[in-house]
Amino acid sequence: MATVLSTLRQHEVQALLMGGQACVVYGASEFSRDIDVAIYAGHDNLERLSAALSVLQAEVIAVPPFTPEVLARGHAVHFRCIAADKVRLDIMSRMRNVPSFDVCWNRRSIMRVQDVGDVDIMGLEDLVAAKKTRREKDWPVITRLVDVHYREFGDEPTPSRLGFWLREMRSAEPLVDLVQRAPVEAHGMAAKRAAVARALDVVTGHGTHTAVRLAVRDEEDIERAADEEYWAPLVRELEAMRRGRFRGRGLT
Repeated sequence: MATVLSTLRQHEVQALLMGGQACVVYGASEFSRDIDVAIYAGHDNLERLSAALSVLQAEVIAVPPFTPEVLARGHAVHFRCIAADKVRLDIMSRMRNVPSFDVCWNRRSIMRVQDVGDVDIMGLEDLVAAKKTRREKDWPVITRLVDVHYREFGDEPTPSRLGFWLREMRSAEPLVDLVQRAPVEAHGMAAKRAAVARALDVVTGHGTHTAVRLAVRDEEDIERAADEEYWAPLVRELEAMRRGRFRGRGLT
């Protein structure tokens, strides 16, 4: 990771660390094999990125190809960085649920990473949004991201933090604790989020933690379905790319 991030930094690539490695930095994960970054897809930045990829001896893995059009469609381009112990680097510029790169850049976190220095990292709220996928493994990570943030800053609530916790907290016990501590804000959110309403029921003695967990699970099911719908046409495009590539090799 240090080699990849240092090279991107040396070439002044406007990029945000996201994915599993960002979760590691935020303290919500212990290990990730790959490096995921969101990049600004402007012409000059893509040229700087290409120069960095050349230094890393980065080779595109399978499909899709590395083009601005592919990035603009929302695909991830996958590289194997030969000069960085063959680590995999995934690059995106557009994601479901996540605002434009400019918005993400303006509310990014800057954290010091060993052997690299300061690293631009996708802000916590945007990282949580990017993690809301159809993959089962992403949801426990979201839970840990929010829980870690609540443990760290729960005694220093701000309107922004309260809003984030009420929107995104997924663990029943911390959510019940939160609505007890912020009843006014919780009642304002209850009409928008069933899990908050169920947590308020627990506080008044008319609900259970199980009902909170079921409401959270319903949210996850809705997001999974939305992610499946979002990716369906992109997956068809990838399959078409693969077939085209195979035909070019005479492997139809």
